[in-house]
Amino acid sequence: MAVIVTVEIPGGTQEMYERTNARVTAAPWFPPEGFIAHLAGPDGMGGWRVVDVWESEEAFGAFVERATPIFQETGMPPVIPKVDPLVNVIVK
Repeated sequence: MAVIVTVEIPGGTQEMYERTNARVTAAPWFPPEGFIAHLAGPDGMGGWRVVDVWESEEAFGAFVERATPIFQETGMPPVIPKVDPLVNVIVK
């Protein structure tokens, strides 16, 4: 089942996000198996929000295992992702 993964990064900045995203997308394994979509932007409260769509929670978990060293090296704070079932997507 496809899932929506939401990550809230209190105090996260665009610079921190862009540095980390550049490293992740340059990895030889990117795009990872099961990846569908990625959105990111300020959360309106001084932090950063990332919303991903994955084919399954397991696919997201496999990505996290591979990407965690990059997150640590770029100074991303530990976060707890929220995973919810995906019911529908509408794209223009």
